[in-house]
Amino acid sequence: MINQEDEIDLKVILFNYLQYWSIIVIFMFAGILAAFLFNRYYTPVYKVESSILVSDDKPSLGMDLFESSGLLQGKNNIENEIGILKSFSLAQETIDALNLNVQYFQEGLISNSQIYGNVPILVTVDWTQPQLVGGMFRLEILDETTFELTIEDDKFSIFNPKDPYFKTKFEENFLTKSIFTFGEKLEGQNFFFKIDQLTGVQGDVVLFKIIDTPTLALSFQEKLSVAPTNKQSSILNLSLETPVRRLGQDYINKLMERYLYRELEEKNRASENTVDFINQQLSGISDSLRFSENKLQQYRTENKTFNLSQEGSVIFQRLQELEKEKGQTEVSLKYYQTLQNYLANNQSGDLVAPSVIGVTDPLLNSLVQSLSELQADQTRLKANFSDQAPAVRENATRIQNARRALQENVGSALQNTQNVLSDLNNRIRMVERDVNSLPQTERNLLSITRQFTINENIYVYLLQKKAEAEITKAANMPKNSILDFAKSGQQPIAPKRSLNLLIGLILGLILPIGFITVKDFLNTKIEDPKELEKQLKVPLIGMIGRNNSEDALPVFNNPRSTVTESFRSLRADLAYLSPQNKNLTLLFTSSISGEGKTFVSLNMASVFALMGKKTVLIGLDLRKPRIAEDFGLINDKGVSTCLSSNTIWQSVVKNSGYENLDVILSGPIPPNPSELLLQDKFRKIISEIKEVYDVVVFDCPPVGLVSETKELFYFSDINFFVFRQGYSMKANSQILNNLVEKGGVNKIYGILNDLHIDKGYGYGYGYGYGYGYGNNSYGYHEEAQLPWWKRALRLK
Repeated sequence: MINQEDEIDLKVILFNYLQYWSIIVIFMFAGILAAFLFNRYYTPVYKVESSILVSDDKPSLGMDLFESSGLLQGKNNIENEIGILKSFSLAQETIDALNLNVQYFQEGLISNSQIYGNVPILVTVDWTQPQLVGGMFRLEILDETTFELTIEDDKFSIFNPKDPYFKTKFEENFLTKSIFTFGEKLEGQNFFFKIDQLTGVQGDVVLFKIIDTPTLALSFQEKLSVAPTNKQSSILNLSLETPVRRLGQDYINKLMERYLYRELEEKNRASENTVDFINQQLSGISDSLRFSENKLQQYRTENKTFNLSQEGSVIFQRLQELEKEKGQTEVSLKYYQTLQNYLANNQSGDLVAPSVIGVTDPLLNSLVQSLSELQADQTRLKANFSDQAPAVRENATRIQNARRALQENVGSALQNTQNVLSDLNNRIRMVERDVNSLPQTERNLLSITRQFTINENIYVYLLQKKAEAEITKAANMPKNSILDFAKSGQQPIAPKRSLNLLIGLILGLILPIGFITVKDFLNTKIEDPKELEKQLKVPLIGMIGRNNSEDALPVFNNPRSTVTESFRSLRADLAYLSPQNKNLTLLFTSSISGEGKTFVSLNMASVFALMGKKTVLIGLDLRKPRIAEDFGLINDKGVSTCLSSNTIWQSVVKNSGYENLDVILSGPIPPNPSELLLQDKFRKIISEIKEVYDVVVFDCPPVGLVSETKELFYFSDINFFVFRQGYSMKANSQILNNLVEKGGVNKIYGILNDLHIDKGYGYGYGYGYGYGYGNNSYGYHEEAQLPWWKRALRLK
């Protein structure tokens, strides 16, 4: 629960800020206006989104075995696909496909807006030559055939196609003229482009900028965001923030298209390699088939023999079956040897699947397929990452393990195939013995026919496999697929109009409050009475309001003023501070000049004189006297006269012009004021004065500047240390504390003078008492005290 003191402190804090309410309102209005203008002229930014389904890699038989054995680790497919989609090379391909190297803009009042799609002109750039990029051109259509071209922004750099990733600055004026013809080639040492008219009309102004592909690719790469919908999902969301919605949609759609095309191209490459392998085999077998066919025809023609006998046909059938099996075995053997050389030479090209040439070993097929996939992934990863990237290094380890496993399997398969081929050769030799029992002509026909049939069977077999490979290529589809094509929201994501207005309002509120807070924090002047009370080790006995008149004696000349009432209140408090003394001696001092100690001492002496007390005001500030001016007297004699000569004190007493109030001026300024006030004569004079007057008031020099004041405390009954609001330094309160703690001064109290800064306590504002003749109680009337919030706002 907040106590009353805390509540007052909160009110004071609020009061302090409300004094500057007009400034705060102006700043708040300025903040809202700035936010409104920002929303009005800021180019809207839209978010374009799409999604891709990434198929999970299901491990094949070989991969499953090796992963379960710990030789291979499963691929982090999602992370790899994210890396590929955000790759620099894919961004380059997309930009090249869309031809985005020239950006067109329309002039605006504050900023330029980009045009995309329906552009009035077409700029064609020759990227095979060095080209100036980065700067802005301004084109104005003069008529149907001519235009004026000037430079809007000269921040150009030279793009060299031979070194596309390094550009040099260019600051020369390269346009030798400004009027050109549409379709004319603009050529120079570092620029080659042509401008054609499309839909522009006379007077149209178009700005355009030429940007090289690497720079654009890097820009789009940074803007593109790719992330899975959740940790377990294989769906990737692609998003791009752009001020041109259609451009963002076209870019993301083309990016996804190129991404899937890359994947399909890698799949097709394996089928193409298979067809190339078969074509190489067909090239050799075609010549053999053609030769054996011609030889068979020639032999039949020469010997007039066309068919074999029944016995010969049986033998030929047996040989044909064995030769066919031998031919297929030799193809398999050649494939194994090729695969073995491939692995031994550590090649990285695409492999031919064993199933294509008739090898049905499921483990071997699975291992070859797994190695092909790993090598394809490595190619894609290296196109987007460096060789030291973790994904590339991890995949290289998988490839090495897969090679080792495949080498062992191929070695075993090669040995088995050689054994099968040797067995077939033995069986063929046994059948050939039966051939020797046939007539010579039939034997020769059988041999030629046999050779022709072998070549024909192999040729037909290879043609069949080639057709299968081409069918496989035609049937290939990307494993990943597009779920949603790019689409943009109808509302821009920036600027956030409501949020910006709120931020403008908050900043308009915080900035002046912060300034006020810092100003108060750095303020070294005394303003808050409560703060002064906390700093002082003695009571703050009274507060005197600001005297708005030029009169230094408001007690006599303006008795109904608030300032006069403050002195009356202070006089009443003295009755409690010294109740036993009939005669009273008061001392007034301060830390420095200008704090109002003379003003307070004058009016305190006056307020006692009004009571009928015989009062004397003694000016003890021998260095800088002020009392004579305030009473209209001449400072020709006074305290210094008595102390430096034999003049008696009664002779220097002057009439103030007011009843019951006498004045003893400080007199001419002596050369040694401190020594004069320390004489025994001064003590005797003060003692005699106290016997004559009821109230003696000392106007002393500032205790913070001179030393003699400390000696004067012993002659007074009550001492007052005067502070001035907005003038006295906060550190001056320590001077008063030191007088009490170290100087041993008793009965000293603080007075805050010139109170005019209202800190929320109500001191000196809206209240007071005055003498009147109305029907109010006892001839007094009370002014209405305003509420604190009205005093803060200065509202009447």
